[in-house]
Amino acid sequence: MALIWTLTDGKAGDALQCLGVAEAVLEQTGGNIVEHKVSPRRLYALAMPWGPPDPADLCKLAPPWPDLAIASGRRAVSYLSWLKRRSPATLTVFLKDPRTGTKAADFIWVPAHDRLRGANVLATLTSPHRQTPAVLAAARVDARAELTALPQPRVAVLAGGPSKDVAFTPDDVEGFVSALSRLADSGAGLMVTPSRRTPPAMAQAIARALEGRPAWIWDGQGANPYAQMLGLADAFVVTADSANMVSEAAATGKTVHVYLPKGVPAKIMRLVDALIAHGAVVKFDGHLENHPYEPLDSTPLIAQEILARLRAAS
Repeated sequence: MALIWTLTDGKAGDALQCLGVAEAVLEQTGGNIVEHKVSPRRLYALAMPWGPPDPADLCKLAPPWPDLAIASGRRAVSYLSWLKRRSPATLTVFLKDPRTGTKAADFIWVPAHDRLRGANVLATLTSPHRQTPAVLAAARVDARAELTALPQPRVAVLAGGPSKDVAFTPDDVEGFVSALSRLADSGAGLMVTPSRRTPPAMAQAIARALEGRPAWIWDGQGANPYAQMLGLADAFVVTADSANMVSEAAATGKTVHVYLPKGVPAKIMRLVDALIAHGAVVKFDGHLENHPYEPLDSTPLIAQEILARLRAAS
């Protein structure tokens, strides 16, 4: 039985990745997961990941110390190092590049489009997540009637928006919405979920374009049907601003149509190009393609690496 801690600042992408890996480990070990959200004050946060943890925050972290601690996000780096000093027996894991080098944790996972490499670093093409085959199978059984009533092929549209790396200009939004209109005109059933980054104007443009067409758009009310959409999808349309959404779609083995706004940075293009080479991704132009491929799921690979280290230390 293992006690696992997750350490993040609460950012959804980081927290979900940590939980996905922790749950995959727990399937083999049994035990419990305790989520810790760190909240450094402004001056401490500005110095991270190189500065110290906020002393006012450390009261949250107390024995019993975990067997495994999984952290992600630059604000969690110094807390993970602090924990390792207090509990040398804890196996520390960091997801994504900590920016402070390979000594930041006992084991580090990075996406292959990042540059960090080392003896304790595992690089995989896609990111870890919580959308396991069992989760998606259960979601299909419980899928809401509005989704199952849509015509096939059903397409899950995972719409993002502007980020620090990708700027969605009005022209980008227009291009994306026009391509969705062409796809809806083909007879496909569209299951659309905006993300936290989707600006209201972009969401409204999507809704106007799909009005009267075979489409259903989640309005943010009630339980999030995201897993239901993944489980029911015959194909995906994903905007290129989110490596996580692309990774979750690629874990299904269904063709992922990626919309590329202008100015996509080189790091994201390395991911897209690698997924195109694998056969998982095509560029979205309003038409569906069907290219079956071996599903890409890094979560169990990361969990197996962690389990091997836990066993070696026991």
